[in-house]
Amino acid sequence: MKKILLIAVGTMLLFGCQETKKNTNESDIISEENTSSDQETFAQNELFTVTPISHATMVLKWDGQVLFVDPVGGPAAFQNFDEPDLILITDIHGDHLNIETLEGIVTENTTVLAPKAVSDKLPESLQAKTTILNNGDDHAVLGFTVTAIPMYNLREEALKFHEKGRGNGYVLEKDGKRIYISGDTEDIPEMRNLENIDIAFVCMNLPYTMPVASAADAVLEFKPNIVYPYHYRGTEGLSDVDEFAEIIAKANADIKVTQLDWYPERE
Repeated sequence: MKKILLIAVGTMLLFGCQETKKNTNESDIISEENTSSDQETFAQNELFTVTPISHATMVLKWDGQVLFVDPVGGPAAFQNFDEPDLILITDIHGDHLNIETLEGIVTENTTVLAPKAVSDKLPESLQAKTTILNNGDDHAVLGFTVTAIPMYNLREEALKFHEKGRGNGYVLEKDGKRIYISGDTEDIPEMRNLENIDIAFVCMNLPYTMPVASAADAVLEFKPNIVYPYHYRGTEGLSDVDEFAEIIAKANADIKVTQLDWYPERE
């Protein structure tokens, strides 16, 4: 199974020199194929790694801390990773919240951050480990500042999927570096108004979130240094992330689109 190896070289954009977005170089990040049996994405300096599990689920390692985002798929999906220091959950839907998975991976040292709608669905044992963040709330944990960003639909036909105030996207900040995880959303003003984002994970799948063109237009407005398309499987299959990358490249070559394998089950 082919994997994608993300290598941070020298002064990696996210954790290296204090260059501005305008000075990002192509050589800061190199993508290669990885044919190893696992799915881990390695960074040479090990300060930051991102490992796609599937769809909305990922494992981040940042400065020695292990973060799980929307862990679903059962505990076995995470058996090759260290125990999570922090778990972020964005929404109540099954591709973001799975209680069986959480019960198998949460330890006494794990902190869970989630919106109230998620916490309300958890058993008491997990609620006791969960800090509730409402849209706009900030929380300091493990040296990070985590901000809950709204995530919701705009199109009339999609309003039923994600109502404003129920779920969270997240901005994680540490040492002046900022990562945005969109969750299930359209190109809302709160996304477009983001500033100084180093890495963005942006969804694009119909009918549940937004079309490729809307995702690209929003990214071009808030201008992250690097954007990862993720959460791009809809009812009609996978969204055209190549089209997304082409739109970005034509409009602003300073924004680097990096594609990882979010759907390994296809292979």
